[in-house]
Amino acid sequence: MTTLSGKEIVLGVTGGIAAYKACEIVRMLCREGAGVRVILTASGARFIAPLTLQTLSKNPVYTDLFDLITESEIGHISLAQRANLMMIAPATANILGKIRGGIADDLLSTVVMATAAPVLLAPAMNNRMYASPAVRENVEVLRARGFTFVDPDDGELACGTVGPGRLADTGRIVEMARILLADKILAGKRVVVGAGPTAEDIDPVRFLTNRSSGKMGFAMAVAARRFGADVTLVAGPTRLTDPPFIKTVRVRSAGEMMGAVAKAAGTADAVVMAAAVADFRPESASPQKIKKETFDGRIPLVPTEDILASLGGAKGNRVLVGFAAETNDVAGNAVEKMRRKNLDAIVANDVSRPDIGFESDSNEVRVYFSDGTALDLAMAAKDAIASAVWRAVCRKFLP
Repeated sequence: MTTLSGKEIVLGVTGGIAAYKACEIVRMLCREGAGVRVILTASGARFIAPLTLQTLSKNPVYTDLFDLITESEIGHISLAQRANLMMIAPATANILGKIRGGIADDLLSTVVMATAAPVLLAPAMNNRMYASPAVRENVEVLRARGFTFVDPDDGELACGTVGPGRLADTGRIVEMARILLADKILAGKRVVVGAGPTAEDIDPVRFLTNRSSGKMGFAMAVAARRFGADVTLVAGPTRLTDPPFIKTVRVRSAGEMMGAVAKAAGTADAVVMAAAVADFRPESASPQKIKKETFDGRIPLVPTEDILASLGGAKGNRVLVGFAAETNDVAGNAVEKMRRKNLDAIVANDVSRPDIGFESDSNEVRVYFSDGTALDLAMAAKDAIASAVWRAVCRKFLP
């Protein structure tokens, strides 16, 4: 079950060239099990047909405040009460001004006035309009009133100019919807997550690393953010893009990860090390490419920094969770690692299995706790596993 499953979302679409992107937003919301009701303004209908949004949402599209059928149920009140979340994407300068001024002269502005649900606004307009004093003031006033914004991207606009004003990436908009609708079991908490592999240089073109994709660590960071935490993600070299609404620190080596995690952990309530930190590094990296003809076949190795052990040795009141990616004696190795590094919990999985190993989008784990209990989590998508791990950690250590 996703964060959006079973949620009722009212999506307002106003008149701008970015209105066509509402189709992708509706598709993404519906794919995750949300019920979507679209309100299309008169100006919005000049850019996209109601039938398109009706086909995608599988619900009627609402356009008229005085529609006799919907108003027989007091349609604007029914929509306002139905919503778990209200979104407006794109949100023009006009609708921002209306909401700020308390104007309710069409269906969309009336529903905004009547709803008690959180409202998410994704502005899109010409860059000079967005920078105008009136729009800037309206945005700040609405933020102060509790409206949530996904700020526009900086880029080429339909009018040919370049600057901030392009509708934010639809994935960012939908992710903020997930954040607004998720349980806030980590509200007020600061969380640090280590993710991905590290790379230990041999020379300028070669390095030691491992097969970690970083997917599980990124999923832990995203889940914590959805649950309300202030999250810092320390990520080694991966092909994954930085997750939205999370402070991400990119590092390369174990030493760099050690420094970044230690710095962020100073005020953290919980640290989760899902990173696959290299156990060894070359004693010294060659400043020049090592030539095959002159290589003597030896690369002296030394142990890398043990980040988990260092954190466990000075744990204080922090909750410390580790991961154990094992290929044999998974239980024994995981429990021994938890004890040796003074962890509160460890998440163990068998990476020799191709269906849950490196690069997989799914995982199946057992979570061991320092009090001797354990929790089995059946195979599921990594974001679902991450949510379940956080719920278990919160029940145990972060009530």
